[in-house]
Amino acid sequence: MGSLSSRVLRRRPGLPRCDGAAGGDGGGGRGGKRKRGGAEGPGDSDSDGEAEREERLLNTPRRKKLKSTSKYIYQTLFLNGENSDIKICALGEEWNLHKIYLCQSGYFSSMFSGSWKESSMNVIELEIPDQNIDIEALQVAFGSLYRDDVLIKPSRVVALLAAACMLQLDGLIQQCGETMKETINAKTVCGYYNSAGTYGLDSVKKKCLEWLLNNLMTHQSVELFKELSINLMKQLISSSNLFVMQVEMDVYTALKKWMFLQLVPSWNGSLKQLLAEADAWFAKRRKDFESDIAFLESEQGSAFLPVFTHLRLQYIISDLASARIVEKDSLIPSEWLSSVYKQQWFAMLRAEQDNDIGPQEINKEELEANSMRCGRKLAKDGDYCWRWTGFNFGFDLLVTYTNRYIIFKRNTLNQPCSGSVSLQPRRNIAFRLRLASFDSSGKIICSRTTGYRILTLEKDQEEVVMNLDSRLLIFPLYICCNFLYTSPEKKADSEALPDNSET
Repeated sequence: MGSLSSRVLRRRPGLPRCDGAAGGDGGGGRGGKRKRGGAEGPGDSDSDGEAEREERLLNTPRRKKLKSTSKYIYQTLFLNGENSDIKICALGEEWNLHKIYLCQSGYFSSMFSGSWKESSMNVIELEIPDQNIDIEALQVAFGSLYRDDVLIKPSRVVALLAAACMLQLDGLIQQCGETMKETINAKTVCGYYNSAGTYGLDSVKKKCLEWLLNNLMTHQSVELFKELSINLMKQLISSSNLFVMQVEMDVYTALKKWMFLQLVPSWNGSLKQLLAEADAWFAKRRKDFESDIAFLESEQGSAFLPVFTHLRLQYIISDLASARIVEKDSLIPSEWLSSVYKQQWFAMLRAEQDNDIGPQEINKEELEANSMRCGRKLAKDGDYCWRWTGFNFGFDLLVTYTNRYIIFKRNTLNQPCSGSVSLQPRRNIAFRLRLASFDSSGKIICSRTTGYRILTLEKDQEEVVMNLDSRLLIFPLYICCNFLYTSPEKKADSEALPDNSET
């Protein structure tokens, strides 16, 4: 500002005045020059003095920035309670507030505008029926009416959400929801999920469910197992989007650990010790009961039946070692297992004798309900080749990761296989392949999917199923697949089985 005033007000010798004076002739314009010694010419004292005063005014140092209106209102009206026209009492605390600000709340707006007795009262006692609401939450909620923004701590967001919902503060409710979405992790996810259900934040509930589907198996923890309710675990286990590591048997093992922690919540130990402790605890129960009933049929275990019904047992009993463990554990009712053994036997006969070459079309409902779920963790970049264990009706599928490609190969004769191999000229497989990388809180950094597809492979044929952009590759990389090796059994065929039994 100082340099600008110099350019405007200081006149160079020989130039006309620029203060707007109309000097009649040229001489009058030049007669007002300043002398070098600083003495003023006759008749110039008034005009020069005015110019100097204006110059000093323009060069006045800037004053400190005034406090913003929002901060002033918050400090003066809310914190100090000046000019308050109503007192709110709740949880043993008092707030001196203002009706004009409280009317931003749907709760108070209805109270003051209707025929309620409170509309004419100066002191109002609030009933707080929600145990999640405390004094600090009310302080922040009331304060939000007097300011533009609120800083929400993740540790306080549930209490604040409860207060915002009671007071019908839509903007604050939305802000709480955004804070919850941004801070989902192993410690907060179950609390957020339950609160989102209680207070109707469906988008938060969906985000929590997605986080759990991605992290339940990939990042197991004792604390998370303890917090997961039966209903929530049922949703996770039944979903085709569950990120499984390594095979379905690992889902069974995770459920066994989770059920133990639900029954013995006081147990404190490491994740490495958990399975051995769970096995020992269930073995002792079998010995104490000395009966043939499975644990899930007992009074203590019956609450967990709805969860275990969603295990895809057909992909557990397809592996001999896994089938023996399940039989030994005696957690699952024998009728369930007998039914699955029968189902798999007929599926094998259809594949062998009916020349079932696999799924002919994408049936999303069938894939989501009955596909095999399996996965793999690639700790660092390199070359990998693997197969998932179990009998897959003679389809020996080899999966290769190399040079940013993921390749499926139908192995028949090129490489040794521990089980029988189908020699049919062509076999179909329905699949969906998903890749994901996670940050330290379990949030997905990058992901890719093929969507559901059907692949036809001849003997020893291989096919690239995904070509990865190196910029998207962040290790460790998690790979999850859904597979369906056989076509669904037709209802007409299954209903005809008893009639054809003699044949």
